[in-house]
Amino acid sequence: MKVVIRTKTNLSATLLSGFLMVMICSSTAHAWWNSEWTMRKKVTIDLKSAGISEPVGAAPVLIRLHDGDFQFAAAKDDGSDLRFVAADDKTPLAYHIEKYDALMSEAFVWVKVPDLKPGEQTSIWLYYGNQGPKASKADDTKGSYDSETALVYHFSEGGSPPNDFTMSGNNAQNAGTRVEGSLIGGGVRFDGKSTIVIPASASLAWTDASMTWSACLKPTALQPRAIIFSRRDEATSFVIGVDNGVPFVEVNGQRSAAGTPMAVNSWHPVAVVAAGAKITLYLDGEPYGGLNTPLPALNGPAFIGGEGPQAAAGTIGFVGELDELQVSKVARSPAFVKLSAIVQGGGDKAAKLLTLGPDEQPAGVMTWLSGGTFGVIVKSLTMDGWVVICILGVMAVLSWFVMVNKVSYLNGISKGNALFMKEWKHVAADLTVLDDADAEHFKSLGGRVDKAGLKAMRNASVYRIYHIGAEEIRHRLAADKSVGTGGRKGLAGRSIHAIRAALDGGVVRETQKINRLIVLLTICISGGPFLGLLGTVVGVMITFAAVAAAGEVNVNAIAPGIAAALLATVAGLAVAIPSLFGYNYILSRVKDAKDDMHIFIDEFVTKMAEFYQEPKSRAGTD
Repeated sequence: MKVVIRTKTNLSATLLSGFLMVMICSSTAHAWWNSEWTMRKKVTIDLKSAGISEPVGAAPVLIRLHDGDFQFAAAKDDGSDLRFVAADDKTPLAYHIEKYDALMSEAFVWVKVPDLKPGEQTSIWLYYGNQGPKASKADDTKGSYDSETALVYHFSEGGSPPNDFTMSGNNAQNAGTRVEGSLIGGGVRFDGKSTIVIPASASLAWTDASMTWSACLKPTALQPRAIIFSRRDEATSFVIGVDNGVPFVEVNGQRSAAGTPMAVNSWHPVAVVAAGAKITLYLDGEPYGGLNTPLPALNGPAFIGGEGPQAAAGTIGFVGELDELQVSKVARSPAFVKLSAIVQGGGDKAAKLLTLGPDEQPAGVMTWLSGGTFGVIVKSLTMDGWVVICILGVMAVLSWFVMVNKVSYLNGISKGNALFMKEWKHVAADLTVLDDADAEHFKSLGGRVDKAGLKAMRNASVYRIYHIGAEEIRHRLAADKSVGTGGRKGLAGRSIHAIRAALDGGVVRETQKINRLIVLLTICISGGPFLGLLGTVVGVMITFAAVAAAGEVNVNAIAPGIAAALLATVAGLAVAIPSLFGYNYILSRVKDAKDDMHIFIDEFVTKMAEFYQEPKSRAGTD
């Protein structure tokens, strides 16, 4: 029996300590970057799932938002309250919004993520949900790319020439035909005749044989030798194109080998990386072909969608759509190229690479206490108030522990009593099991209860009373060899009185077990409000003393102190009220348990006196 009680006590203590640990951890788990932002979600970038086994370093990552993973109604209509913070929840990250449409629940945001490592998950935080004036637009278009990125066109300017989103300022000279709803926001369409001119600049000069060019292509027709990007200077030329669906790179008339053609009317990320004496062509993030030749030195204008005035014979312009043109002054690593292709291409690979976690809100205890009107009250608490509230907190934990423990204990008694009384009705008709020589026979109520039932009945107070009575009967029948009415062994009147006394003693011990620790509830009920009142009175005294020392009466100075002082009284009532309800409930359950024991004793003694009648020869002498 002791083992069962100890197990329940330890379980209750574990639950309570676990609850406290959750409350403490929730207040200290992960700091909230800024309390003015009410929502955040974790963004996880997993290079391992994308099959990237080499370091990437810092890279711009596209985050797609839609109504399935982002609450547009909780953010500002223009997305100006979006903020991105590093995993330490302290360092803001540079980002810029390419498109934000709250009505259509769609957004494309580029974030510069630092130090992406292979085989690891990199996490950043997306904050939103600040409707206040401080949440003005803070995107950093120029800071979203490193200094080696010379040109980035999103083609999201409408009828204006494409704008360069890097610090280099390589804006296009003329506008193309813009397409709404392209691969990523807006795009540009080419009809085979029109081109977009990129003026020459120092940042676009190719002098050290290192360069990275990338774009997303959607050919809408199979064309022979269609030019996507070209740059010429007299006899020197650099061309990127598509020949009947086969992408190629061509330097001074030398073209890369043909591979599997691209499907028409589908998007494909294409990249060209020049490093030293080698130029590599990538399709969908994977190596596709290349040339064993260095990048030619060129410093003239470049053309998108075709060639300029120095076009070679037999060339035609590209027919299709183009999006996300980027040019870097360095040779990007294969891992960088693959990452860019995945995040720009979208689909299942992008969904595995980048996942958005569920929305989180500042639900920690300390965060809740530090915000709003309640936060003002808490910040105004004096030391004596904190001491009183901490004591009341301990009392609250103790009261809940006692209530949980006692209710669990009484539930076990109630179930055990019901099971025992069900079997006792059969045993009461014939008490011969009580004088059986085998002690286990009467413990199992004449074999009616199996081991599982006995285990459940050990929690029953009436079963323990029955055990005491049965032991007393066996002991006294063994000592008294006389035979009563009907040829059975009989019990003298003094023996029955002695057994009754033993049963009453068992009731007292069971009642003591049931009432153990309940006194703590009465202490919480009566002491909680008085402790709270003490904290309030002392807090009010300190508040008025501070006002007197300051020499001026200011409602704004008095009100927080009074409100904080009253918090102690509220805490005292918060301890006492649940304890009062719990105490009254437990008291009614204790009364039921005691009534069950007294009723059983009366029935047991009556049945015993009838069954084990005193011998007639001795009835007159006792």
